[in-house]
This record gives sequence, structure tokens and C-alpha cells, in this order.
Amino acid sequence: MASIALRQSVAMAAALSYCKPSPFIVQFPSNFGKPVSLQSIEISTQASRITALFWGSKKSVKHQPVDSSLGDFTLTGSETEEVKENPTKGKKVSVSIISSILDVSSHEWDSCTLDATGPEKFNPFLTHGFLSSLEETGCAVKETGWMPSHIIAKDESENILGVAPLYLKSHSYGEFVFDHSWADAYYSFGARYYPKFQCCVPFTPVTGPRILLRNTSFKDQVFDVIVTALKDLTAKSQVSSLHITFPSEAEWYKLKDRGFLQRIGMQYHWKNRNYKSFDEFLMDMKQSKRKNIRQERKKIPAQDLTMKRLRGYEIKANHWDSFYKFYRNTTDNKWGSPYLTRDFFHEMGSKMGDDVLLVVAEKGDELVAGALNLIGGDTIYGRLWGCDPQVYYPSLHFEACYYQAIEAAIELNLSTVEAGAQGEHKIQRGYLPVPTYSCHYFIDEGFKQAIGEFLVRESNQVDLVMKLFHESGPFKEGIH
Repeated sequence: MASIALRQSVAMAAALSYCKPSPFIVQFPSNFGKPVSLQSIEISTQASRITALFWGSKKSVKHQPVDSSLGDFTLTGSETEEVKENPTKGKKVSVSIISSILDVSSHEWDSCTLDATGPEKFNPFLTHGFLSSLEETGCAVKETGWMPSHIIAKDESENILGVAPLYLKSHSYGEFVFDHSWADAYYSFGARYYPKFQCCVPFTPVTGPRILLRNTSFKDQVFDVIVTALKDLTAKSQVSSLHITFPSEAEWYKLKDRGFLQRIGMQYHWKNRNYKSFDEFLMDMKQSKRKNIRQERKKIPAQDLTMKRLRGYEIKANHWDSFYKFYRNTTDNKWGSPYLTRDFFHEMGSKMGDDVLLVVAEKGDELVAGALNLIGGDTIYGRLWGCDPQVYYPSLHFEACYYQAIEAAIELNLSTVEAGAQGEHKIQRGYLPVPTYSCHYFIDEGFKQAIGEFLVRESNQVDLVMKLFHESGPFKEGIH
């Protein structure tokens, strides 16, 4: 019996690791995985089915069907003009679920997006153009395990007051907040983790609001209405959980008070300190780091490479075809499977115009590498990189992904470059760690308690790592 208990403890430690082996061991309650709330869920204990569901097919699994209407809600208090005029009457808000973003006009969706971010913080990934491109080209659809289930809140006049990008997921790929081990822990107790709901931008680890609200005097109440509808949908659908990944910091704090667990992660961002040139930025760095960057950049012309930054109409069909080849080279060597299709890049490029910045490397007349960026209100978002599979050029990755983005941000007077997930090598090139956020709502109370205890320890670890990285950062003393 002792050996069995030991194996169970080891399994739980592994199940709750955060991407890498973790020193934290969480004790699960003895009745975990067997609460009344989960008794109505059909569970398979066959190992072969668990393996297939967890690691295999991306097709959606069956879940309890839910009516498109998620209910009517009444806004109360002095926030609404209607209530001021007639205190006995509240403003009605209806919440529903739609199976495609194409069911709402781009104007209405983007009005919510722009109000939620403001022009100065405009986030291109939250737009109808980006999200619809994912759906129309077969990237974020039911067949790939991303069933669109977007939330729409309307008033009595059919005006849209808020939206939220939501997907029913049958796996955990393409999220960048890793919960595979949580699913493993669920299955080890005979319970089902998938399907789950995911409120996010698919395949995109970029922070931004997830509940997109029109700028009305009662938007805080609409926020609560949508959160309530999301939680009710999770319970009625008999899924395990709801995850809101890469929300804004403000949403992260608000959702804690509404029953969500908080999790933090870490990315690396570059900050523009009103630089007038790349050399001015370099002068803020320690001598050794400055020297290393200059040496890396010199390698580009020494290899007869020419760098170009293309926007909007400058990006032609042949650029996207070449970039897709480069992207596939990256996914085949690093990720194992591509999330995005060739058509996606063409569709997204045509819809988003000057919001797209494609950095390309040419040798002679031939494209040999590229890095995809999107441009927001005050930020360049670095997303994808790839190169010709037949060649290797030292330092080209750093030039295309990091240094070209910094130069573009300085040129466009933008405050930030977000260089994507992971990669401690970004620090010595001027990108410092910043926190990212996610929120997690579980139906099973035992699982929620165990994960909550783990997340406290994990947060302390992430905070410590960020502090150490900042203290040993690449900049001169006094520059943060």
C-alpha cells in the first residue's frame, strides 16, 4: 500500500507541473473526481479511449446541448437612463451563443473591440477580420477541436452591448497556457476533462480584454451579466471547466471575485523609452550586450541578405505562399503540427491591411525567411517566424524577429514590442519579462481547491523568476 501511495503522489506532482518539472506536490482530497456534480457525466475508464481523447483526434466530443439563448437579465440601479426615468423598470439584456462569428456583423463586433481597448490600445487579434479568418479558412472550427461558441449580449432594441470570443475545446493545443497535466489528473481519477470552454483568441498568446463591451454607463453590469452567462453555460453543458486566457489585468482581478482561479505566466516585451534610433536604444544596454547585438546584425549583410519590412498592399500573394512554406518548416521541426492553413495568411492579409507587418529576408531575388507581426494601437505583436528549410543563416532569426521589430516600433513611435511566448534568449536582446494572466473556473470543487493551492505556489515561483531576470537584465543600472 505504501508503494501505491508513493506512486500516486509522484503522479500528482507530475500532473500539476507547470510546463517543466515542478517541485510542488498538491494533495488531492480522497473524494476528488467523484462529486455529485460529475455523477451525471458519462465516464469511460478504458485506457485506450482516454489516450485517444487526450492525445489523439481533435474532433469535438459530445456534450450536453444548450439552447442558443442563455437567458434574459435585468440591469438595475442608477447606471441606466431608463431606470432613472422609471425606477420600477430595469433595462433588459439578453445573452445568446452563436456558432460562428460570421453571424454578427464586423461593424458591431469591432465596435465592441474598439470600445473595450480604446484606440491607443487597439488589439488587432480581437477584430472580426482576424477571428473570422481563422473560422473561414478551417483553423478554428469544430473539425479541429475549436467549436465557435461566441457570446453576444443585446439590449431590447437588438443593439449589441458586449461580445466574448468563446470556443468549445476537445483538447488543449494552441492555447499557450498549459493545462495538459490537469487533464491527466482528471483522467487519473476516472473523470472527464474534455470538452471544456475556452475564452481566448486561438493560437495567440497576446494579452487583451476578453469580454468586449460597448462604452456605456452600465458596462460594468453587462460584464457581470456575461460572466454569469458563461458560468451558467459551463454548468448546463456539463463540461469540466471554463478558461479565460490572456485577459487584461483588470479583468483578471475582477474575475477572481467571481469564482475564478488566478494564474500568471511570463512573456518578454521590449519597451520604447522614446528612442530616436536603434543605436540610441543600444546605448542603454550594458557594453557586452550592445557588442553582441552589433555583431549579430553585422552577420546579415555579410551573408548577402537584405531585410525588408512590408505592410498592407506591399504584401503580395507570392509573399504569403513563401511565408507559409517557412511557417511549415518551423512547425514541422518545432511543434509537430501546423495550426494555420495557407488560406489563412491570404485571407487575414487581405482583411487586415496595414495592421499586418511582414518582415522578409531576401538573398538576391529569392525570399529565404520571414517574420509575421501585427500592429496595434501602441504595440507591435511578433507572431510567427520561418525560413527556407534548405538553408541556415546565423543570427537571421534574431534580426527578423527582434531587431527589425524594434526598428519598426521606433520608426512608428510605438511603445512596445511583444515577442510572443517563451524564450529566455530574448532578455539579452532587450526584451524583459512581464506577467501574463489567465483565469480558470472549475465545476468540481475538489479539483478547484487542489489547483488553487498549486497556483499560489506557482505564482510565487514566477514572481521570483521575473525578479531575478530583471535584476540581472541587459540594461545599464537604473534603466528598467
